[in-house]
Amino acid sequence: MKLSPRLTVLLTALALTACAPQTSSNSSSDKDDTSGTLRVWLFQEVGNKPKEKVVDSVVAAFEKAHDGTKVEVEYIPIDTRAQRVKAAFNDPASAPDVMEYGNTDTAGYVKDGGLLDVTQEFGAWPEAKDTDPTAKASVTVDGKVYGAPFYVGVRALYYRTDVFKELGLQPPRTMTELATTARKIRAAKPELYGLVVGGAYTYGAMPFVWADGGEIATAEGGSYTSAIDSAAAQKGIKAYTSLFSDDNCPAAKCAGFGGNDTVSAFAAGKAGMAIGGDFSHAAVEAGKVKGKYAVVPLPGVASGSIAPAFAGGNNIGVLKSTSHRTLAVELMEQLASKKTQGALFDAMGFLPTYADVRQQAAEKEPFVKPFVQTLSSGTKFVPASPAWSQIDSSLVLPTMFQEVISGRKSVAAASKDAAKKMNDAFGSAG
Repeated sequence: MKLSPRLTVLLTALALTACAPQTSSNSSSDKDDTSGTLRVWLFQEVGNKPKEKVVDSVVAAFEKAHDGTKVEVEYIPIDTRAQRVKAAFNDPASAPDVMEYGNTDTAGYVKDGGLLDVTQEFGAWPEAKDTDPTAKASVTVDGKVYGAPFYVGVRALYYRTDVFKELGLQPPRTMTELATTARKIRAAKPELYGLVVGGAYTYGAMPFVWADGGEIATAEGGSYTSAIDSAAAQKGIKAYTSLFSDDNCPAAKCAGFGGNDTVSAFAAGKAGMAIGGDFSHAAVEAGKVKGKYAVVPLPGVASGSIAPAFAGGNNIGVLKSTSHRTLAVELMEQLASKKTQGALFDAMGFLPTYADVRQQAAEKEPFVKPFVQTLSSGTKFVPASPAWSQIDSSLVLPTMFQEVISGRKSVAAASKDAAKKMNDAFGSAG
């Protein structure tokens, strides 16, 4: 994906809260400039314009409140974030001051020495007290805070109401029904994927593993051991990879799909169902299926159950190399504020990390309900180990799924190889 150019954003203002108190610096820079240019990296979303509009207004207000300060925002592809961030950590001159990052990356980025400890500022920030505890945990490593939660995300099942009505189908209540329904759609409408799936869509695949009782890894004494090759996990892997077939989502097309690819296919009217996040809502609304879809929790193995979903989401952090510590922390707080998160919910469907703002969102928009139900039914997270960044960026799990999908390896062999790679990473992380 081609990177969009860096944007200097100047639009209408939002009210700003008072500047957070400065603490004794733990940054790698001995400067704390009170003017100049702040660089920000945010993730490029499917249908990014609404996000840009919200961010533009925050930045315009920030610039207005700080004479001599300019903010440059660059939207970077999520799939290449690992390389960009690694380069930034190694070369502070090219690094941003403020960065959006996935909550699964926190432990690894802290170990790499890239994120600034903002424990004192976060504690003094009035809005922080309303942060969801799970969200706060996603920015916390060994009791210290390394950012502010930006949004929380879970995935559920999007389906085409017009297709279901035409074919006399009901939303599936079990994973077995999910597969059967997908194949019925494909048989009746071969121009559609039944359930669009992706071999590189780790967090669309993991609910199948978790629903069958499998785990990514198990923890003992502060260390992790892979469990992806357990019998239960293998059962879930088989259930997911069996969907890559000509009677649902052909492997030749779908093996390389990631999460954005599956959402894009559904939004374009090319699939009867897709596993998408609350954060996918804006992209789907902007597509050809607007007004012709609904969302329900992804079903589990037992009838009426909900498959455990990954408790995802993103955070906003300040890089340790910043030479604008005080300004950068304040900008982080503005980007992660209640007002901004409420605006991002309206614009993108991102679920707020504040319990009170999320409740307001649920009351305002009915589409939030299945995602809140999914959150309430119990979610899963990745191992809280710095090794996870290496496992994720090395595509250990996508490689495993794709080896099975292609027929190069059996489920047992592919999962065993993946487990070895994971254990090597856990061992090297300490």
